[in-house]
Amino acid sequence: MLKKIAYILLFISSISAQEKIPDMPIKLLDGSSKRLYEFLKDGPVIIDFWATWCAPCKKLMKHLDKFHNHFNDSGLKVLAISTDTPRSMGKVKSYIRSKKYDFFVGVDPNQQVMKKLKAELMPTTIMVDQEGMVIYRHQGYYPGDENKILNKIKSYFDERNIKYQNM
Repeated sequence: MLKKIAYILLFISSISAQEKIPDMPIKLLDGSSKRLYEFLKDGPVIIDFWATWCAPCKKLMKHLDKFHNHFNDSGLKVLAISTDTPRSMGKVKSYIRSKKYDFFVGVDPNQQVMKKLKAELMPTTIMVDQEGMVIYRHQGYYPGDENKILNKIKSYFDERNIKYQNM
């Protein structure tokens, strides 16, 4: 019986244990490079892994752009990292330009960043606090998932008494 309780407690603690993301260079769509933790200077960051072939990714991106623009004054940033191959990188640039997205766009053609951040499905959305701790992780997208992300953003700001405009 004690053994079962110990396993249950170990399981619960592993679920609730926060995970810290590694600070690594991110190549941006414009050819420049920025360290991941540089995005955390002003507030939390939503990192979203996507691809041009992924329809659910594209549906989520319009919401992420709204969040990036709406909560930018409160410190939130969105970093959408394309996992497209080097051959389809031209599609990434033209897609982002056509949609006029304002969030940051990274490129990960060899899926190295994706692997380090344990993103397995498209899209994978990870919200990270200023210390680099994962506070939200979700894989896939169904309509309504954007509300979960919005609630996480608001609760993050509320817990820290950070002022923001309500959406």
